[in-house]
Amino acid sequence: MKLILSLFLLTQLSLFASYRGIILDAKSSKPLSNVIISDSRHDVRSDENGTFSIDSKEKVLHVKAYGYRPLSFYTKNKPMLVHLHPIKVRALYLTFWGASNNSKTLKNILKLIDETKANAIVVDVKNEYGSTQFWTGFEQANSYGAYKKRTNRDIKKFIKMLKARNIYTIARIVTFKDELQASNNPDYAIRRDNAKRTIWRNHDNMAWVDPFDKRSHDYAISIAEEAAKVGYDEINFDYIRFPAKKGLIYSKPNTQKNRIKAIESFLNEAKNRLRKYGVFISVDTYGNICWAKDDNGIGQTVSSLAAHADYLAPMLYPSGFSSGSFHFKYPSEHPYDVIFRSVKHIRPWIPSNRVRPWLQYFKDYTRRRKDYKREEIQAQIKATQDAGTNGWMMWSPSSKYTLDYLLENPTRL
Repeated sequence: MKLILSLFLLTQLSLFASYRGIILDAKSSKPLSNVIISDSRHDVRSDENGTFSIDSKEKVLHVKAYGYRPLSFYTKNKPMLVHLHPIKVRALYLTFWGASNNSKTLKNILKLIDETKANAIVVDVKNEYGSTQFWTGFEQANSYGAYKKRTNRDIKKFIKMLKARNIYTIARIVTFKDELQASNNPDYAIRRDNAKRTIWRNHDNMAWVDPFDKRSHDYAISIAEEAAKVGYDEINFDYIRFPAKKGLIYSKPNTQKNRIKAIESFLNEAKNRLRKYGVFISVDTYGNICWAKDDNGIGQTVSSLAAHADYLAPMLYPSGFSSGSFHFKYPSEHPYDVIFRSVKHIRPWIPSNRVRPWLQYFKDYTRRRKDYKREEIQAQIKATQDAGTNGWMMWSPSSKYTLDYLLENPTRL
């Protein structure tokens, strides 16, 4: 009956739009509503019957739905049924230095993906220093030597290998924290004084570019485009914020209204330029954004980010919350509650299936110094499941993971 109805709707649609189709869940064959269908210029959305029509002369269209893998297809066959495959993203972070084709770190992560429910990798395409994972076609970054420390010299092989394993790929782009870009462009680097025009650097001696300046927007988005071109499924913008420090010099007054507008402007431009690649966009935030009533002085609020990004990725590390948070003296000893309650708290502004938190896979750095082992890792994972998130992303600074910690029901010998 569903197939007959779908064929009937397709026949009716063929009388109108320049391209038309029906979006279905690949597993259940149920129609999917509110799915984004786009060409390089604009978007449309499917209706309650999964039907869509788009006035486009382009050869390729892109389809995105929250909780599904992205899909691109050629328009030469029309009308058509489009089947989307559901996915709960469970990603392991892969360091910049581990992202070569032959690294031991990568091989270990691939083995874990084979043996656990992990199905995705987050890769540093541009790190905090400004180095890129591979040689990009972005000449400005290349002129600064961003490619010189690249860790992957055959990016096509790298992506092809991951796709062959059906691994969901996420490109992490460190946005405004960028030593290379800032040091080569002191005119739009963040400064610590006006008189000497001295570039400000944070505690790890890294400079930042001014989030108000459109040139800093263009730079990060251009590298994101390079990641999209080689086949990454998602662009993850990190450090997409102002530094959490007062008294710095910017090109505009450092007010909350201006900060939020600058971040929104960046994301709107990123969405427009990345549309033609069909990639998802996610943004990293501090964990306390889930509880803050303002922008924390960094230009981020749940509502403003949700208006422009596909997924919100708060860093819900229990160790990152101060004593007394959630009415716990030591939040790091209550990983389930920290994750579950934070995701639940922001549901009025963003549905849980558009939230994919970063989870803690490192030792508690508060005075408790608690080791995070299997119990703590599984508690966080269960919290994401119970809260209905779009999975999780696991942050291990060294990208070292233990099989036993990631298995829901490990076999004891």
